[in-house]
Amino acid sequence: MHAFDVLGDPVRRRILELLTDGEHASGAVVEVIQAEFGISQAAVSQHLKVLRDSGFATVRIDGPRRLYTLDAAPLEEVDAWLSRFRIFWTHKLEALATEVARGKRERKD
Repeated sequence: MHAFDVLGDPVRRRILELLTDGEHASGAVVEVIQAEFGISQAAVSQHLKVLRDSGFATVRIDGPRRLYTLDAAPLEEVDAWLSRFRIFWTHKLEALATEVARGKRERKD
């Protein structure tokens, strides 16, 4: 599965957001995702499997628990693909930073 196919699903994106905070037990992931998306434990497990199979997450077994960790390697592929498009927003972000700095200076004065 292509990286953008994986990232195209909001549940998988949310799981990846959770994993940016560090290792999470599958039960903890299921708890959050069920509360936010109202899907079954089996559906969350399927999303975790897609993340594992596509390389976005790794799993470590610790007794009865499965502990998931983010693997950023596929995100590097996404970043490389996006790099050719950054020219379209980089100058706009720089202009925004200038305006924010100008506003801060005006508030000080």
